[in-house]
Amino acid sequence: MVKATCRGVVIAESEDTVVVEGNHYFPVDSVKRDHLGASETTSYCGWKGTANYHDVVVAGHTSKDAAWYYADPKPEAAEIKGRVAFWKDVTVS
Repeated sequence: MVKATCRGVVIAESEDTVVVEGNHYFPVDSVKRDHLGASETTSYCGWKGTANYHDVVVAGHTSKDAAWYYADPKPEAAEIKGRVAFWKDVTVS
């Protein structure tokens, strides 16, 4: 079981993650959505497409843009559609 935690709180866990470039992408239904906040941030990857971000919110602490997903990934990255990855204050183990 792979878990994503922030400040000791599990925000996602799944036995079905996809690893791309060292990042675990969790199925969206395995993420506790009450810990995700709105963000307008986007970035672009040449082979995956446009990434959208969420803030991760735990116990009053906000980690800006610590979760990301590709709503419409390029065909080469189709396996991460409907999945969320984490970084910054989020530990994946």
